[in-house]
Amino acid sequence: MVPAPEVSRVPTRRVACDGATAIPGGAALGHPRVYFEIDEKGFADCGYCDRRFVLIGGPADDAGAAAHPA
Repeated sequence: MVPAPEVSRVPTRRVACDGATAIPGGAALGHPRVYFEIDEKGFADCGYCDRRFVLIGGPADDAGAAAHPA
């Protein structure tokens, strides 16, 4: 499986993506704002820009698991 081009770790299950959040003044460069609900897998992918939203502490949070090994 090819990794997502950009991964954002988020603290809530409900997230929004417009494709230009990280671009200063880049709203015209993005896509329509879409909302996602992170499910039991612990992540959601944007269908427009392929950004992956990972729930902090969720099952898909590899960064959190690396910081807190069992």
